[in-house]
Amino acid sequence: MAALVLAEHDQQSIKPSTFNTITAALACDADVDILVIGFQAENAVKAAAQITGVRKVLYADADYYADQLAEPVAAQIIAIASAYSHILAAASASGKNVLPRVAAKLDVAQISDVMKVISANTFERPIYAGNAIATVQSTDSIQVLTIRTTGFDPADAAGGSAAIEKINPVANPGGSSFVGRELSKSDRPELTAAKIIVSGGRGLGSGEKFHELIEPLADKLGAALGASRAAVDAGYVPNDYQVGQTGKIVAPQLYIAIGISGAIQHLAGMKESKVIVAINKDPEAPIFGVADYGLVADLFTAVPEFTSKL
Repeated sequence: MAALVLAEHDQQSIKPSTFNTITAALACDADVDILVIGFQAENAVKAAAQITGVRKVLYADADYYADQLAEPVAAQIIAIASAYSHILAAASASGKNVLPRVAAKLDVAQISDVMKVISANTFERPIYAGNAIATVQSTDSIQVLTIRTTGFDPADAAGGSAAIEKINPVANPGGSSFVGRELSKSDRPELTAAKIIVSGGRGLGSGEKFHELIEPLADKLGAALGASRAAVDAGYVPNDYQVGQTGKIVAPQLYIAIGISGAIQHLAGMKESKVIVAINKDPEAPIFGVADYGLVADLFTAVPEFTSKL
């Protein structure tokens, strides 16, 4: 058996989610190839070849791959799919954009948000906002999987020596065009890859208090910033801060939840964190049910004191 992993990259380097996806592919007891689809992405290809456990790096290069649109990327995957028993991508915005199209075109069922590989055709995935885990077995000839990266350790970025093979790009099928991209830039770690996350909720009361209380604490810890859906919907912070079922799924070494009650949709996105610390004035808040350490206190007093002690 052979597995094909779709690499996420910025034309220069491989994104962290790809390393976790490779570990999932190796757990399928298959030889693992990486597919890098891009434009002038030679540096990313070289980085992919160094990843431990990778047999071969396939590189498709064309100018219409520069923006990673779903139609041409999916067409490229489909063109070589017959050589593979498994096709995997991270359950990120990119993976969720491309693989459903691949599965539909191949007429197979996609298994989404895989968090554990039991065997080559049997997997575990969360359902009901993570409150239950379903074991799914597929009889399809090709397994199309999106991987919840928090369930797998990353593969080593160095130590491999995979062969690099340049493949012919398929014709651009069209169907969409790139208009523009709005990116938020930050010196802090990326939310989905951070080892420490400090998240704020509706209990902060305003965007001003979020910046005044949460950001200094995050800066001292070298942490990424997160937020509950309620805080995002209230306009305290942008959408890309949102942690939860409809936001980003995270599993850092340390997750600090401040002024977050702990709705099911939020817990689904962070309860796999190694250590969870909660600060909330309501002793009955659901967040305390998953927290390793809980502080029942007024956050407007506790957080500045906490920050000053660091």
